[in-house]
Amino acid sequence: MAAHVAALAAALMLHASIAAATPAADAAPRASGITRVALHVEPPVQASPVVPVPPSEQYPDLYRDVQLAHLSPDSKTFADMVPLAPPAQIAAAYETARQQPGFNLGDFVKRNFTLPVRMSKSYVSDPNEDVVSHIDTLWNVLRREPDAAASPWSSLLPLPDAYIVPGDRFDEIYYWDSYFIMLGLEASGHHAWVVDELKNFATLINRYGHIPNGNRTYYLSRSQPPFFAQMVRLVAEKDGDAVYAQYLPELQREYAYWMDGSEGLPAGHANRHVVRLADGSLLNRYWDERAAPRDESYREDIATSQQTPQRNADDLWRNLRAGGETGWDFSSRWFADGKTLATVDVTSLAPIDLNCLIVDLERALAKAYRVRGDVTHAENMSQRAATRADTIRRVLWDPQLQAFGDYDFVHRTLTHRLTAATVYPLYTGVASRQQAKAVAATLQRELLRPGGLATTRVATGQQWDAPNGWAPLQYLAVIGLRRYSEPALAQTIATRWIKTNVSYYQHTGKLVEKYDVDAASPGVSAGGGEYPLQDGFGWTNGVLRTLLALYPQAAGTSRPSDIPAGPAGVSAAAASAAAASKNTHRLQGTRVNP
Repeated sequence: MAAHVAALAAALMLHASIAAATPAADAAPRASGITRVALHVEPPVQASPVVPVPPSEQYPDLYRDVQLAHLSPDSKTFADMVPLAPPAQIAAAYETARQQPGFNLGDFVKRNFTLPVRMSKSYVSDPNEDVVSHIDTLWNVLRREPDAAASPWSSLLPLPDAYIVPGDRFDEIYYWDSYFIMLGLEASGHHAWVVDELKNFATLINRYGHIPNGNRTYYLSRSQPPFFAQMVRLVAEKDGDAVYAQYLPELQREYAYWMDGSEGLPAGHANRHVVRLADGSLLNRYWDERAAPRDESYREDIATSQQTPQRNADDLWRNLRAGGETGWDFSSRWFADGKTLATVDVTSLAPIDLNCLIVDLERALAKAYRVRGDVTHAENMSQRAATRADTIRRVLWDPQLQAFGDYDFVHRTLTHRLTAATVYPLYTGVASRQQAKAVAATLQRELLRPGGLATTRVATGQQWDAPNGWAPLQYLAVIGLRRYSEPALAQTIATRWIKTNVSYYQHTGKLVEKYDVDAASPGVSAGGGEYPLQDGFGWTNGVLRTLLALYPQAAGTSRPSDIPAGPAGVSAAAASAAAASKNTHRLQGTRVNP
């Protein structure tokens, strides 16, 4: 934690170039002045004296053996199982027991671990509900109470306030998912729950120095796309600008985490999340502190390394982990050869989405300082945001694609891969008007599909590739296009996405994690990824609820009219979904075990 505090103070001593704060300007002026500003960072109020250790490090031999024995179909199951005794005691017992004749690994696990109980509050889908009522009902189903009673040996990181989970196998809070969930909660009139979400993320920042990927010990080595500043803004829109001042310490620590390693970083080098380009410009990348198989995808990562024995396994595993931090796990966007997971190379890239979100974080800090009356630090952060925005417009603009993209700072070239992440500079107001107009044309020509925006143009079998569409990218595109006076395309994307969601709901009685935006039939499920298609689903619900508030005429008849009413309809909906895809899980009544 002290390192993060020191890092922020150091980061704000860096040269900050003055550039015009004109995110929509056609020609952004270059840097013209330099300031140095020192910053006092308030100490965390809930600092954790010890960073919790993930299961794979608490009992490494047992963890490896259980995962490679395929005792459960999902690697995440054992990662989430709760030890019934201190982990060190279980590890020692395992070393002794496995030497005995007739030892049975499955029996040992059953004696020493228990599955977490996952409550769905006896939820039974009502086929007579329209989709808005369905979403409003689901918030209670997906809401989890504070974790005060969590086992000290569990991988779950306890939170002080209630929170919303995405659903199904994802029964914990997730960082960037939660922003889109919060949008939906606000649209559903649950502002108090939105505040609870923000308070939980502030707790995580104060406790660990950053917001982890999710509230599990095995997620602590990385974060996710930094939407905390957006969350603060969402609450401030209702509760006033004092919210910025209230959460200034957490905004500072969030920034410290992402900028750690920037002090004295030479041109052409990278350190942790920070990249100094050859021309001295500062950008960020995705990273993970650990170079080991992911706990939640352990055997999958082992298998991937075995496919490429010529590649250093630690480098591969760190890049797989960094892929988890991107939120796009996985996509051809991150593959050196554009098609194969084993070539994943996230840490060599300065991504467009991450850097736009850091601009927004810098602007939020500037706003918070202004609210506090600290003009000097406010101006410094505004300068930093303007400088980064200028770098994005110069370095991450791809004239060949007429879109924004990712920069490979190792090979000093753009990756030239068109993805829906090109909407981020529009969403954050970083793009020039000319660039925004070009992006709109590219989206309409290359990524717009009958069901919404495709994530990429490439079909690799990965879930963040064609033909899949994802709720957050639809929302970011719609808001970004509206911001740059492209209302027609924004409405087209929103309307097509709404109809995709509603049609699937009409055929199955459910909302899911992702959709096939090329599907000819409304009941066809999206595929790809390391796990089955998930039901619930937090950010799908949040974005759909929000877009329906913006475009209420797009819903049409939105109850699942293709299935019968009453309990029989629930079974019919489940059967319909199962027929559409084997990659389908449902929220069950009463209790759900992984």
